[in-house]
Amino acid sequence: MTTNSSSSPTTADSAAKIPIDIISEEEMALIEAALAAAAATAMPASHLHRNSKSLRSITLLSKRGICACTSTGPSDIEDSGRACGSSPQKNKRNVVLESFLNRFRKGRGLSVSDLTGTEWCEKQTEFILLFGKPKRTKAMKAGSARHVVLEEEVIKRVKVQVESAEDAWALKFMNFIVGSNQLLFDGLTRELPLVGFVEGVWMVGIIDELRMPVSESTKFPVLVDTKTRVRPTLPGEPQKRNGRFQLMCYKYMWDSLVADEFPTKKFFDFFSLNPNHILSPEIRDNTTKSGFPSETLSDVVRYFGNSCRSLPMAHDQLLLRYELQEDHSLLGEDEFVYDPDLVKDQIKSCLEFWLGKREASYPPMEELWKCKFCKFASVCPINSDPDDSPIKKGEDIPSPDLTPK
Repeated sequence: MTTNSSSSPTTADSAAKIPIDIISEEEMALIEAALAAAAATAMPASHLHRNSKSLRSITLLSKRGICACTSTGPSDIEDSGRACGSSPQKNKRNVVLESFLNRFRKGRGLSVSDLTGTEWCEKQTEFILLFGKPKRTKAMKAGSARHVVLEEEVIKRVKVQVESAEDAWALKFMNFIVGSNQLLFDGLTRELPLVGFVEGVWMVGIIDELRMPVSESTKFPVLVDTKTRVRPTLPGEPQKRNGRFQLMCYKYMWDSLVADEFPTKKFFDFFSLNPNHILSPEIRDNTTKSGFPSETLSDVVRYFGNSCRSLPMAHDQLLLRYELQEDHSLLGEDEFVYDPDLVKDQIKSCLEFWLGKREASYPPMEELWKCKFCKFASVCPINSDPDDSPIKKGEDIPSPDLTPK
């Protein structure tokens, strides 16, 4: 049966067929926080101004690929493949600073949001990593709550207690298996978790929606992402480009899972997981009810691999939807074709920043209006000259909707 993506279940029979999405207590807390529009604590703007000199100093220390030299200590030089200044000298110690990937995503992997944030502005991403995310806006909270509602139209959430990292990962794989089966049999699924090894880096993400085309004889799932808008207007090109990049990352990950053997050993090693860990009774009970009884994390991963091999590649046509937050009316759609070379090049560019191969870059000159809406603009080196500040130049540019997923 193919499910119409624009309609939600209305009868008892259809509701009974809705799959179950197992979530942890931590995830449930996040959902409840989104629905309640709870605000996160942020660094006051006045504090940022008072510490602007300190922020700039720490930012200098955060630059990757640059050696910090001191005149004390023995001349034991860390092998980094690059020198500090000229050739090493006695009584000098070269300290190679860790990459942002190792400092902030070690054992966790990069998220697709990490990549899209980098594409938007690498310098802003650097500030967020060093000093924390600014306070979430009302629009961001509304966007998060909307995605919860869309998911609950097709998937019933069930709260399950997580007792270990192995349990948490088992839940992610379970939700992928259940969601992909729903896609194959019903033609629609939402909030599907992904994990994959992309360009030598572990990456995670959640696809908003996958649809099976109704009219085509060969079924390739279409990836869809819904963005909510405060204003009844479509976004500018930089935001559309960022959304397209996000969807192309998901297709890249999906196609890799479908086409390649999942690197199980690398996965267990990177995330420091015990494949023979006995899962909690609740999780084992739910795997049995879902049709793939599992005792250990290794069992679930094996079922996950089998599920991936049964799936087709994603459709080359990708779809971005824009809704008005006020009444969820459709403002417009952006249907575009997947560009494998473009997405690979962009991912590699983002990874240069995350792997410490180069310093954070700034947006191009024509996109410096972004600074007007950045909480770190007052302490960013690009705005050091107040008379030539992009903030002043961008005063007449309408505000973009920067609501993340």
